[in-house]
Amino acid sequence: MSDETYYEFGTAADRWSRAQLFFESKEYLTAARILRGLVAEHPDQAAQRLLLARAYYHSAQLTRAEEELRAVLERDPVEHYARLMLGRTLERQGRADEAAPHLRLAAAMTGDTVD
Repeated sequence: MSDETYYEFGTAADRWSRAQLFFESKEYLTAARILRGLVAEHPDQAAQRLLLARAYYHSAQLTRAEEELRAVLERDPVEHYARLMLGRTLERQGRADEAAPHLRLAAAMTGDTVD
């Protein structure tokens, strides 16, 4: 219980900074724990959702990563990084056919080419 208090302590900015530090330290589960609360409080902020999706991706919680990425894209269909991450997440789940259009679109948005 006291553990939970630590993650909830401070302003949203404090918790955002803490989540970023845990993410950079490759403590993805802890970062996700903090970010879930931030996303619940501020569901329209794409940066928090993207970092949460990345934390889920790196901790092999691919279904959760996919859900967060789809939520970002629902609000902002031209968010190229979310599109790229969604493609990579789908690929990692063995869903290459579903991934391909997202990867092509992300590449077109940034001027890259898809192999």
